[in-house]
Amino acid sequence: MDNTKELKIRVASPEDAGKILEIYRPYVEQTAITFEYEVPTLRQMEDRIANTLQMYPYLVAEKGEEIWGYAYTGAFSQRKAYQWAAETSIYIRWDKKKMGIGGQLYRSLESVSQAQNVENLYACVGFPEQEDEHLTTDSVRFHQHMGYRMVGKFYQCGYKFGTWYHVVWMEKKLGLHPNLPAPFLPFPRLSEAVLQSLGFEKLK
Repeated sequence: MDNTKELKIRVASPEDAGKILEIYRPYVEQTAITFEYEVPTLRQMEDRIANTLQMYPYLVAEKGEEIWGYAYTGAFSQRKAYQWAAETSIYIRWDKKKMGIGGQLYRSLESVSQAQNVENLYACVGFPEQEDEHLTTDSVRFHQHMGYRMVGKFYQCGYKFGTWYHVVWMEKKLGLHPNLPAPFLPFPRLSEAVLQSLGFEKLK
């Protein structure tokens, strides 16, 4: 039985913060996938979602009333010349991994990013010297499967659970990098018709 058959990808809202927080919590408390030490408060998560949506997409994968995963982009750098590059983040509910949800979210995220005229996507991924109970190379393999390539490695730059972890940067080129790129479009400027053409609706 395909449990993802009726999965819907939609734009998140700050009202989703409680459910999103419960997905994120075990990643903070049990893994080095995120380098945060403390689980954000509900208000902090609401603010993060609202702030992201001012410029970038924040998407959730939903089945019925349950959120099974979420993904979003953010600025790769605040410098103006980097406006055509964005950094990705993705988290899947602990009991819903390896079901193809991440691929669905990333494909939707890439479609929105292309509509915004983003040319490159980047993922910053924790990377262990040796796999352990807190960090494996699953994230790297996922991004490779999604067409990302390794472009850089920072050595022993994150410390969590008594261990130094590396960080790798992975890149996926979305566009053709024309000599005169179309301007970056903040997420709120995308029309309802564009979002519907990508397979989901913007929240009112």
